[in-house]
Amino acid sequence: MKQAGFPLGILLLFWVSYVTDFSLVLLIKGGALSGTDTYQSLVNKTFGFPGYLLLSVLQFLYPFIVDPENVFIGRHFIIGLSTVTFTLPLSLYRNIAKLGKVSLISTGLTTLILGIVMARAISLGPHIPKTEDAWVFAKPNAIQAVGVMSFAFICHHNSFLVYSSLEEPTVAKWSRLIHMSIVISVFICIFFATCGYLTFTGFTQGDLFENYCRNDDLVTFGRFCYGVTVILTYPMECFVTREVIANVFFGGNLSSVFHIVVTVMVITVATLVSLLIDCLGIVLELNGVLCATPLIFIIPSACYLKLSEEPRTHSDKIMSCVMLPIGAVVMVFGFVMAITNPQDCTHGQEMFYCFPDNFSLTNTSESHVQQTTQLSTLNISIFQ
Repeated sequence: MKQAGFPLGILLLFWVSYVTDFSLVLLIKGGALSGTDTYQSLVNKTFGFPGYLLLSVLQFLYPFIVDPENVFIGRHFIIGLSTVTFTLPLSLYRNIAKLGKVSLISTGLTTLILGIVMARAISLGPHIPKTEDAWVFAKPNAIQAVGVMSFAFICHHNSFLVYSSLEEPTVAKWSRLIHMSIVISVFICIFFATCGYLTFTGFTQGDLFENYCRNDDLVTFGRFCYGVTVILTYPMECFVTREVIANVFFGGNLSSVFHIVVTVMVITVATLVSLLIDCLGIVLELNGVLCATPLIFIIPSACYLKLSEEPRTHSDKIMSCVMLPIGAVVMVFGFVMAITNPQDCTHGQEMFYCFPDNFSLTNTSESHVQQTTQLSTLNISIFQ
């Protein structure tokens, strides 16, 4: 919302969700047309080894570099402990269907976090000064916003794994499941984005939790819930990374020993990356434009256009022809903008409004100053 402009951001969120829904169904249709049951085998049959290699890199990088447990008090210890205690054991499962209940818990916690963000929009929002350009329709960084939104909706890299875990998997059943999932997801995203942006407007950070003050016990509980959701979600991403390694280097099969070795290696290196990075925003942007965008926009469309024998005027082909160039534009320009104009990051430092005596950044108007002076009561009336 901060990058795109609030009204345009809402519209883009609906658009990205629609494209995601369409491309997920298109992906399984492509698998049915080619007689393949994995994303890699689909691209390999459609574009040969070069396409297979490119997809393998994208699928490997997307889940590999994202492990954003962003806790600044004892952060390294907490990440290391949670990884060894929870993430690694869950990642050692061979059957992705066994993570179904874990995913349900993660979804429940996400709803709880949303409730916390909504509550703080009501109790904290009126005390935070609004930036001057908070309500403009569109902003120049909208392409960066599309990258982040693509990151939020990407699940194509493990779609075949989930599809194969369904009882009696069919394209029609998959389509119904995807439609329902995307509708739920887009409304969760809209509530998160709207409540977060209405609370902080132009001060919104790449990681929304960085906007809240440290002595806010309710939000601290929300951070804990978020850490748990990452712990419970990452094993599904590890499945994909491990599958890529198995397909590229081991012919698709891993012995019990190599299964453990590969899993430990992936988790270890990914954890080391997460220990070195404390800015979630730039991770979301780069991963969104470099990995999520081609996996959502470009590759499913290209595969379907090459495999389908439908006439050019068919709705699926028309939509694919639109998605492919748009994805290329978002990927190229989004990457350039992410490098030249990255999202704000506090690196764990508290925001100015967490210090009641700090007026230096809020003197844009008399009303803003009056709002800021009210912050001296926050520790009593809101945070505690």
